[in-house]
Amino acid sequence: MRGVRRYRKLPAVIDAVRLTEKNLEQAARWCDGEVVNLNSQTRGVAICTLEGTMIANVGDYLIRGVEGEHYPCKPNIFKATYEQVE
Repeated sequence: MRGVRRYRKLPAVIDAVRLTEKNLEQAARWCDGEVVNLNSQTRGVAICTLEGTMIANVGDYLIRGVEGEHYPCKPNIFKATYEQVE
């Protein structure tokens, strides 16, 4: 298609935590989210994002972006996009 150009994502350092059953409450406070029951056995964290309310499931990563915004990220996308820095 004419006019389509390729772009590279700028390097940025973000804060992230992987959501576990043990850190649900703490993670929800960190991102101003709320622990929610997804069904009778599963809980997650509801996060208000620029795109609306999103649900992070156990195993997902919670990310604080470069402008302080929070959003969930599936593990496979996180691993393909980010690497840990020291």
